[in-house]
Amino acid sequence: MSDLKPDRDDRQGGDRPPGSPMRMSRGVVGWVIFIVFSLMLVMMAMGQMDDRVKLSMDEFMTELENGNIAKMVIQADRITGEREAPAKPGEPAKFEVEWQAHAIDSKFVKDILDLARQHGTEVRSDNNSGLLLNLLINIVPWILVFAFIWFFVFRQLRGFGGGAGGMLGNFGRSRHRVSTKEHTNVTFNDVAGVDEAKDECTEIIEFLKNPKRFQRLGGRIPRGVLLVGDPGCGKTLLAKAIAGEADVPFFSISGSDFVEMFVGVGASRVRDLFKQAKDNSPCIVFLDEIDAVGRRRGAGFSSGGHDEREQTLNAILVEMDGFDSSDQVIVIAATNRADVLDPALIRPGRFDRQVYVPLPDVKGRLEILRVHAKKIKLGPDVDLQRLARGTPMFSGADLAAIINEAALLATLANKDYVEMEDLEEARDKVRWGRAKKSRVIDEKERIATAYHEAGHAFMQCTLPDTDPLHKVSIIPRGPYGGASFTLPEKDRTNYSQKWLLSTVRVLCAGRIAEELVLGDVNTGASADIRQATELARKMVTEWGMSKRVGFVYYGDDDRRGAMGIELPGGHDYSAQTAEVIDQEVRQLLDDAYNDTRRTLEANRDKLEAIAQALLKYETLDASEVLRLIRGERLDRPTLDDLLDAEMPGKGTPAPKPRPAPPEPELGPGPLPAPS
Repeated sequence: MSDLKPDRDDRQGGDRPPGSPMRMSRGVVGWVIFIVFSLMLVMMAMGQMDDRVKLSMDEFMTELENGNIAKMVIQADRITGEREAPAKPGEPAKFEVEWQAHAIDSKFVKDILDLARQHGTEVRSDNNSGLLLNLLINIVPWILVFAFIWFFVFRQLRGFGGGAGGMLGNFGRSRHRVSTKEHTNVTFNDVAGVDEAKDECTEIIEFLKNPKRFQRLGGRIPRGVLLVGDPGCGKTLLAKAIAGEADVPFFSISGSDFVEMFVGVGASRVRDLFKQAKDNSPCIVFLDEIDAVGRRRGAGFSSGGHDEREQTLNAILVEMDGFDSSDQVIVIAATNRADVLDPALIRPGRFDRQVYVPLPDVKGRLEILRVHAKKIKLGPDVDLQRLARGTPMFSGADLAAIINEAALLATLANKDYVEMEDLEEARDKVRWGRAKKSRVIDEKERIATAYHEAGHAFMQCTLPDTDPLHKVSIIPRGPYGGASFTLPEKDRTNYSQKWLLSTVRVLCAGRIAEELVLGDVNTGASADIRQATELARKMVTEWGMSKRVGFVYYGDDDRRGAMGIELPGGHDYSAQTAEVIDQEVRQLLDDAYNDTRRTLEANRDKLEAIAQALLKYETLDASEVLRLIRGERLDRPTLDDLLDAEMPGKGTPAPKPRPAPPEPELGPGPLPAPS
């Protein structure tokens, strides 16, 4: 929540803003003291370099009688001055003679003055600054030293570190940001597609506004709410909306802000954060990415010694367990890795509720698109319902990116509003990457890609249990040479066996089409092979769709990795079972491959028609593919025809006559998926 603006001094915990005159004056005073102290050190160093030689009274009188004294200052207890030339090489020219004032009479002073007049020695008297000046010269530097230590060390440590930071100074202070309703500007009207999560958070807001209503029957408010969901689903946005609706102080901090290189800093910041939260109750504390410090303790957590994350987690556990029933402080945390959190953190009494923020369904995607589409100008042909259907498994962040990318594409094309083609291109760009229309492709590679995508498109249109085809293209996009896009009729929360078997057949069709027509294969089917293998293995090991393996789970257990347990061989089943699993996966893929090959061999002319149309037009929609399968012709002009028509002296060229392909026998018809 980096866009939240603090309305108070977060670092100091006070009520003055960071740029207040009081704080600025303190900074100026501190720099002035520092400069004065530096100058005093320089003067002391210069004074130490300018040493004086101490002379006895007899040595002084001898020097004075010899006329070797250039000037002198007579004080109450000493005589200082400068000689013409030192008696010994390397000896300082300045001298000092100490005496006792009660032992010196006026006649002795008169004799010294007479000798000075005879030899032209400059004489001054300084009776007022003797003792006091010497005292100041000796004491003031030390006073400045102690003042510097107090101001820049002890006072700073006390001001920044406090009881929580100790000698760590500012490291021990919490790095949270405080926001109010005015600074957030986000309400529940800006959050769409997660109605159930909004309802649960509404209860929290209602308690903060009217706590006596819930305490009337003796109920206890939830101390913590854990927002769990995939990245981009709107957990942080929901927390901002809570801050905008609750009208209470909102403390926000990321889990990574607790951890520093110094051991104990994280726990110190936790204590400081909760102390300030209790002082400002009722309030909300938002911990983003709590899994950074809340991971499960035990094997694999610590590398030995004092672990900083474990100490920080212990501090969070203690602080959340120390809330009184009267403390109106609610902790909201967000994570997309709830499976790795420590059980003590998510038990009732700490995080009492876990609010799941899921990927939006088609209705939620439509609401999210409408929220973001308010900021841009839409054309009359825009159908957000169709776009919502064509974006399954898209998160709220992905949908926001689609709207933004469509606005950018329309702006670059100098359009007055965003059209449907801009939204579809933005959707493909967000999921697959930018279309590489300027990429130079070898003709053989282009033909292979056309037959590959034609195989996918044909099987997608003929198998009854697959999602409907949306469009197919051989324009390179991202790391792919081409792509077939589907338009699901509904969101799938689980997958039937018929749908899975049909999907595996569609994935096999690309490689089979290349091999059937061109007599060669290439590496372009690697992604299809990987996806088909993953589906087949999950059908056998996780979903119990193999009669030979049976109703047994043989998938990977994520909990073992979280606990740091590593089983021999990496699995908890025998080598014989692993061999059976491999055989079943291979058998499933072989059956799908052979059935798909028979279907394409029986409909080779339709495969040829789709591939040739792709080579001519590069992109076909579902209706055009169905027309080709029915044996009809496509007469729309190509891009080259449109460019030729715009050239001077040329009209629209007549399409070259092509013999209609003979109507083949379909044989047994579309291959039904086995049960």
